[in-house]
Amino acid sequence: MQKKPLGIVLIVIGIIMMAFTGFNYVTTEKVVDLGPIKIDKERNHPVQWSPIIGIVLFIGGIVVIVTDKKSPA
Repeated sequence: MQKKPLGIVLIVIGIIMMAFTGFNYVTTEKVVDLGPIKIDKERNHPVQWSPIIGIVLFIGGIVVIVTDKKSPA
């Protein structure tokens, strides 16, 4: 079985995780709803991770590709 595509995916995800260490998403919550008066509140939710995780995925992808080439065909 070819493991090269898995290794490439791990490398790409690792590079992306090293470049971008997180993202934010916004949710809207209803605060007041009195007839025609409506007040909403937007909340920001940050999602953060360490760039070390990206480095580990990058190295793991390289290891998967190298070990795939060494295995007998």
